[in-house]
Amino acid sequence: MAKETFWKVWLTPNRLTKDIENDYIAEVSTAGTTIHNKDIASRIVAERSELRLETILSILAARDEIVRKTLLQGTAVQDGCARMAPRVSGSWLGPSRAFDPQTHKLGVDMSLTADMRAALETVGVEILGEKEAAGYISLVTDIATGKTDGAITTDEDILVAGDKIKIAPEGESGLGVFFVDAAGAEHPVTRKLAENLPKKLIFRAPALAAGSYTLKVVTRFSNSKVMVQDPRAITYALPLTVAAE
Repeated sequence: MAKETFWKVWLTPNRLTKDIENDYIAEVSTAGTTIHNKDIASRIVAERSELRLETILSILAARDEIVRKTLLQGTAVQDGCARMAPRVSGSWLGPSRAFDPQTHKLGVDMSLTADMRAALETVGVEILGEKEAAGYISLVTDIATGKTDGAITTDEDILVAGDKIKIAPEGESGLGVFFVDAAGAEHPVTRKLAENLPKKLIFRAPALAAGSYTLKVVTRFSNSKVMVQDPRAITYALPLTVAAE
């Protein structure tokens, strides 16, 4: 099938397979860019829709509310792109054991529809090269629990491993560590970092509401002697989640 669009990807060393040489994983270069309802509404208007921007935004907001309520009621939702289904993870030791929020977690699984899978057949991949020189985040560890699966504890210490992730120059406006929620709002780490090194950061996570977050590091660091001219954002590919209390 002819390719209509192309994803440009960087290759980064796979730090989870240290015993295998030349093992790389791909990262879509534009994955850190997110569009929101306002952007979607603007695109609909740009395609000569007779509806006003405010009307479309109202419809999208109403749709989001219905989707949330439906999932909270335990029912799956499917649109043209994906199916979302409620899920409870964790194991029960015996059929009469009660739900334990320390062991069991509520979540939502997402799977692609047949139309979306077919659309992906029209996408090609362009390799941009190795991203290591640009900096990357390889692993995030919740120090309180030792977990590396993306689950983090709010207001506890987090360890971030990678390369060229040191926040520098220190004190410069706009630089730092941020947790970006599903709505695009940024929640900065405001306390002084316990460790701020090229390959390791340790900091206290801010007070975060339950939900999913993207970890973003913004820095001008390149090496001990050189700073890049413009701040660059380094995002972690795995979403971080804060469980409901």
